[in-house]
Amino acid sequence: MAALTHERLKTLLWPYNPGLSDQVLEQLSVYLDLLRRWNAKTNLSAIREPEEIVTRHFGESLFAAQHLPKAATLLDLGSGAGFPGLPIALVHPEVAVTLAESQNKKAAFLREAVRVLGLKTEVWASRVEELPAKRVFDVVTLRAVDNPVRALKLARERLAAGGTILHFCSGSRVEPSADAEDRVVLAMPGRHSTLLECIR
Repeated sequence: MAALTHERLKTLLWPYNPGLSDQVLEQLSVYLDLLRRWNAKTNLSAIREPEEIVTRHFGESLFAAQHLPKAATLLDLGSGAGFPGLPIALVHPEVAVTLAESQNKKAAFLREAVRVLGLKTEVWASRVEELPAKRVFDVVTLRAVDNPVRALKLARERLAAGGTILHFCSGSRVEPSADAEDRVVLAMPGRHSTLLECIR
């Protein structure tokens, strides 16, 4: 039995990305249940309560999906349990999404999630530095990375000309990116003061 009804999912996610299709809501429901099953034995997320998983992980990811610039390719750097890359892939199936995750257990979960959700999303189960040098992306996303300064440097190295970095950050820690030609900061809904920094 699903942890949350489609109607409850829709209500929780409406502030982040209104108008999600029934198909996307069904896929998000499947994703939520899969995440909770794996999380019971593998530490994918410290958040365990279904509604908080939806608002924090799904909601923030879908907010980024709503503000995604025109793109053909996207790299989710340090994807973890697939946020924001997998929800973005569900909403934007036209974008070729690559989930980069070097931890084996998390990469195994991502491969299973991609299979179960019927996506063509690539899982790069190694360090981003090991991607072929020629591989660059229109958008690079960074969320809950261990070392934001280093991650931003890696993101810039993988960014195609004219591309955008979507950087999730806390409202109390956001600092201007000195080398950004263009920077927009968007405040997300919810009580957690998460910001989405769009760097071009």
